[in-house]
Amino acid sequence: MIRTIPFAIAAVLALGATAAAQTLASIESERPALRSEATITGAIVRIGDLIDHAGIIANVPIFRAPDLGSTGTISADRVLQAVRAHALVGLDPGPISEITVTRASRAIAAHEIETRIAAALAKEFTLGDAANIALKFDHTLRTIYVEPAAKGALRVNQLRFDPRSGRFDASLDIPGAASVKLNFSGVAHVTAEVLTLARPLARGDVIKSADVAIERRPRTDIGADAITDASKAIGLAARNTINVGRPLRAADLMKPELVQRNESVTIVYEVPGIMLTVRGKAMDSGAEGDMIDVLNVQSKRTVRGTVVGPGRVVAHSMAARVVAAAEPATSAVSSNAREGAQ
Repeated sequence: MIRTIPFAIAAVLALGATAAAQTLASIESERPALRSEATITGAIVRIGDLIDHAGIIANVPIFRAPDLGSTGTISADRVLQAVRAHALVGLDPGPISEITVTRASRAIAAHEIETRIAAALAKEFTLGDAANIALKFDHTLRTIYVEPAAKGALRVNQLRFDPRSGRFDASLDIPGAASVKLNFSGVAHVTAEVLTLARPLARGDVIKSADVAIERRPRTDIGADAITDASKAIGLAARNTINVGRPLRAADLMKPELVQRNESVTIVYEVPGIMLTVRGKAMDSGAEGDMIDVLNVQSKRTVRGTVVGPGRVVAHSMAARVVAAAEPATSAVSSNAREGAQ
């Protein structure tokens, strides 16, 4: 029995050492420690935001928070200096030299603001589809950051619009978030799709698919004959020089010229039962169906004709003379036939 006493003492000592170690570990885990990063809700940074286990001084404010949606850094030395007056025992910064601080927020994208205003304009002022309304703001529209507690939907609560000038003033808010008051102004245009040129065209240039693009323009800038369908322009030619970006109009286009000025052409003289072709020279350029002057290089006479194909013109003046000359002969034959019959 006496021999067991040392073993009992050793067991008690071992248990005491274990409890002491656990107590020490617990104390170490609860010692104040700097954080490497922190996310702040509100405009003030408090001691507890930057230091774990700050105890009763955790809610003491020490710094101003970054702007909503922004991130900044603060040195560990500044934090230690700020808490020194509060007698925080046992604070050791360890390897941390600075703390990253982020201000929590809710982001309202510029696109969401624009969409809300366009929808309100379309509804209140009967401007048609909101997707066709283009807004130009007086100031560059950027993402707006608000407190994360503002969880309601963004709404337009006041709106003024002048249909003549297109000027608008809009006030937006979030229900339940008294601090969120947003004001915007600018110009609104109802737009429509129109066909524009991607490269300049000279007279006679034939339009290809790569030469055109669809753009949205204010309806007030688009004429009644503006072309909106690319298929109605591709394959046609420019009637005159057209610059890049200009909306295409029907009057700007024509059929491709099949005859060029001073080009050698074939002149066709044609009446029922008779067709004659001679060499000629075009005095004008023309597309299919155009009336142009051509010079008969044999007779040196200028005649008027219709362009019917590449380098081919049907003359009219000779045809009329041939028909006129043929009519008396026909009449004489008919007269002789009547006399013989009598």
